[in-house]
Amino acid sequence: MPFNFDLHTHSLFSGDGVSTPEELIAAARAKGLHGIAMTDHNTCDAVTYMLEKGLMRLDGQPVDGFLVLPGVEITTADGHLLCIGAELPYLKGKPAREVCEIIHQRGGLAIPPHPYDLFRAGIRFPVLVTLPIDALEVFNAATTLRRYNRYAFKYAQMRGLPMTAASDAHHAEAIGTAHTILDTDDFSVGGVIAQLVKSNQLNQNYLTPRDSVRKTWNNWMRLRRRKKLPQAKAILNGGSEG
Repeated sequence: MPFNFDLHTHSLFSGDGVSTPEELIAAARAKGLHGIAMTDHNTCDAVTYMLEKGLMRLDGQPVDGFLVLPGVEITTADGHLLCIGAELPYLKGKPAREVCEIIHQRGGLAIPPHPYDLFRAGIRFPVLVTLPIDALEVFNAATTLRRYNRYAFKYAQMRGLPMTAASDAHHAEAIGTAHTILDTDDFSVGGVIAQLVKSNQLNQNYLTPRDSVRKTWNNWMRLRRRKKLPQAKAILNGGSEG
């Protein structure tokens, strides 16, 4: 059975995300997605939050027909690297090869996002060719220039890598713009991880101009928002604003 997954999403637990995990899930459901990967920047706090709130299960099974994959987008010394299917400790600044090894030790997949986007911190070709990656994000709905996605697609073809498409959503309205269609009979974290390293269909749509502007604004406001992030987390987890 085919399942639609957005494999690159950010919540307000990222420094530049603005939506709660609940808002992301609601938007994903409304758009016909069956699941998402929670890939905040350098933190798995949203995963912890969703487990505590019953939005995810430790056994990797879906909740009310919706499956959230644990993950994180690590800012390695060589560029951004998605971990999908596992939680990681704080690894910002570590070499990409070392991070790949840790991801694999924990049962996750190492998938570089937007590798050719020169305006974003992707892992570039000289390092990319040396890494034991499991798949490549060849379509990022938020890419700066569309040709960067074409370059990633050609590289994945050349290397024989499985391919993924994702929204890179930083707000709920953008979720699911692009996604990966996984044909599996095992609708669980383990089943999705097993299917991801095979050939899959890609739904490829770009962010609307409005969503692109909003994402850029989120990036500009990242430092200011990060100062407010501990307070936002406290509120989500039941604390007070004071």
